[in-house]
Amino acid sequence: MSVMPANDIILEGVDLTKHFGGGGLLASPTIVRAVDGVSLGIRRGETFAVVGESGCGKSTLGRLLLRLIEPTGGDVRYEGHSILKLSKSDLRKLRRELQIIFQDPYASLNPRMNVGDIIAEPIWLHNLASGREKRERVADLMRTVGLLPTHSDRYPHEFSGGQRQRIGIARALALDPSLVVADEPVSALDVSVQAQIINLLLDLQDRLKLSMLFVAHDLGVVRHVSDRVAVMYLGRIVETASTTALYATPRHPYTEALLAAVPKADPALRDQTNAPAGEIADPANPPSGCAFHPRCPYAVDRCRTELPALREIAPAHWSACHRSAELSLRGVA
Repeated sequence: MSVMPANDIILEGVDLTKHFGGGGLLASPTIVRAVDGVSLGIRRGETFAVVGESGCGKSTLGRLLLRLIEPTGGDVRYEGHSILKLSKSDLRKLRRELQIIFQDPYASLNPRMNVGDIIAEPIWLHNLASGREKRERVADLMRTVGLLPTHSDRYPHEFSGGQRQRIGIARALALDPSLVVADEPVSALDVSVQAQIINLLLDLQDRLKLSMLFVAHDLGVVRHVSDRVAVMYLGRIVETASTTALYATPRHPYTEALLAAVPKADPALRDQTNAPAGEIADPANPPSGCAFHPRCPYAVDRCRTELPALREIAPAHWSACHRSAELSLRGVA
């Protein structure tokens, strides 16, 4: 994928790779290719979504971009500068700019700390405020995410799932970051609560001028929050486009299958196409050629032997499929 203008990109991954090794002393090491040569750039003020089935590597990619885990290869650049070369003290300063909202609001909050202390902890760690100023800052953050400041002395177990996720969002915003990674922030919530959290994130992004990486498996949710979408399969990006283009004219068979699997409220719009056939391949033993070919109804011999490159097949629309130019795939209205 081509490099975007430097002044337009806030966070960039360049040929990112993350391999996890296993195996015992007597067994051959097993290499799991969780992320395998991914390049992407997140523009200032946009929501860039990464979607795919469980096990495709999207959450690992989000953690690589924040340097919560170290890559096997490639680079991560913030404001054009590599963050992999930063010292511990410089990386600590960078944490103020890059934050994360975790998927599970139950597991990501310390049950032994009250909510006020959970939200205040980043402020205290970075020595940004203390005493009355810190308490006022926590109260403002709680109001911003729709919580009552008077509940700051309560503990996580006293809140609902949606309220806990609001606490996680407040904590992520405590340092006034430039970019937030939202790692499946609504997948652990009831459907009735998901829309509230999504609307909150959209409102906060608009008010605070945030850039956001939105990691999800639900293309129905992604459609409402993102400006651009990257579709991942088995550690690689197989399609990237604006949200409008990707939903209207998908150019990769995997994207078509994911779109067909999105539940439709109107029975007249439903068809017989369900989720992609079969199971996602083993990242420790990926198929030859295109990794999606065992599940692809359009696969030909070339797909089974030759790995397709991610190439631009329409303006700002990239696809890794040998047959992108000849296939007419179904999108959604």
